[in-house]
Amino acid sequence: AARDGLGEALARLLMLSKRCPFPDVREKSEAILGGVQELGIRIPRPLGHGPSRFIPEKETIQVGKEDATMHTLFAESFATLGRLDNVTLVMVFHPQYLESFLKTQHYLLQMDGPLPLHYRHYIGIMAAARHQCSYLVNLHVNDFLHVGGDPKWLNGLENAPQKLQNLGELNKMLAHRPWLITKEHIEQLLKTEENSWSLAELIHAVVLLTHYHSLASFTFGCGISPEIDCEGGHTFRPPSVSNYCICDITNGYHGVDEIHASPAGSIPVSSTESVCEVEALMEKMKQLQECRDEEEASQEEMATRFEREKRESMFVCSSEDEESAATRDVSRHFEDTSYGYKDFSRHGMHVPTFRVQDYSWEDHGYSLVNRLYPDVGQLLDEKFHIAYNLTYNTMAMHKDVDTSMLRRAIWNYIHCMFGIRYDDYDYGEINQLLDRSFKVYIKTVVCTPEKTTKRMYDSFWRQFEHSEKVHVNLLLVEARMQAELLYALRAITRYMT
Repeated sequence: AARDGLGEALARLLMLSKRCPFPDVREKSEAILGGVQELGIRIPRPLGHGPSRFIPEKETIQVGKEDATMHTLFAESFATLGRLDNVTLVMVFHPQYLESFLKTQHYLLQMDGPLPLHYRHYIGIMAAARHQCSYLVNLHVNDFLHVGGDPKWLNGLENAPQKLQNLGELNKMLAHRPWLITKEHIEQLLKTEENSWSLAELIHAVVLLTHYHSLASFTFGCGISPEIDCEGGHTFRPPSVSNYCICDITNGYHGVDEIHASPAGSIPVSSTESVCEVEALMEKMKQLQECRDEEEASQEEMATRFEREKRESMFVCSSEDEESAATRDVSRHFEDTSYGYKDFSRHGMHVPTFRVQDYSWEDHGYSLVNRLYPDVGQLLDEKFHIAYNLTYNTMAMHKDVDTSMLRRAIWNYIHCMFGIRYDDYDYGEINQLLDRSFKVYIKTVVCTPEKTTKRMYDSFWRQFEHSEKVHVNLLLVEARMQAELLYALRAITRYMT
């Protein structure tokens, strides 16, 4: 049994190295795997087909077929993480963003900073667990142990130091209802006798929490498959004749043909209909631009339109009943499991609108982060800007298109769902540009990502490339992260003043 266990562990390691960006390592892995197989040791194979359950493997970037820029990114990622993970293999659709993302994540987890390394990974576990994201929890459990973390902490949050337990309240509010965070919550963390946080430590923790809440959104929004060496990522059964076996079905994979099937319960959409959707969207963008040029709405009208959109966003909800079942019992890593997302104006509760001109990332949040955790403000600012401004001037089959209006509508809709208002934006544009199925997808990925399904992913922008849908997810990730940060940093600023 010990021999089998060691052999399987070795085989999983070798399977990981088959994804290495260096050809000589891949060749050696193939040779060693052949020898391992001859010894009668079972070889794992991935349960999923490719890095994403939503995107056909043949449409993702294949290791060994990447261009020079992507090869450099793969090499950096492999050197930093010790693997090429599935998030990287999907994000690489957008190399400029991926480079900024990897640089930021590396700084947060591995470079000099206020928090010890094992605390950083444990906070990542706490944040990912709030959304039942077993993919990220599994990765950081391994990293936590690798940097010398105490295995007992992994038995449940109550086994971690009181200082980390005290972070649980801020974690749940940031993840689900950030508009409720007040300076009193900050004060409780900073003034708890021997378990108190310093301001610099708290900023580091807040950035980590928001980073992993939003990365959970990306993981579910793009249908990221489990890594082969993690729970739920591999099987030892050989492929059956029909290319999948019962173990695949129980893990949510229904064969290659599923990728091309129509979403369950929906009517297949012809390519003509989808093309018409793209043309209609482009026509709306053109009309809105003409209206902008002709007349500008009054401030009162703009405020009314924001309130209307904010109210309507509360009635956008997922019609899906299915939830993703976590492969690991992740609920042990956080308290108050019943606490989840609730719209901020439900049940008679009124939360004041967060006006960006009173507290913005550019004028306030950026400098606060940079002052207390040097260089991180700069890294985050760069990442926000790349996601927001990223464009290839294409829309589905059309080229030379200015997509700035559409990107701004997506970003501002997310902030509107969090009660954040830009005085200079006409919120009437959102209803013109974002249809209901797209709004359902956005709200699910941002607010309850664990409920995202392939059906939702398939049902919006049906004629667009997968790379464009991944781009949408980058906008969702960064808009969500910035919204959470704004509420937390405003509360910290109020405490400090």
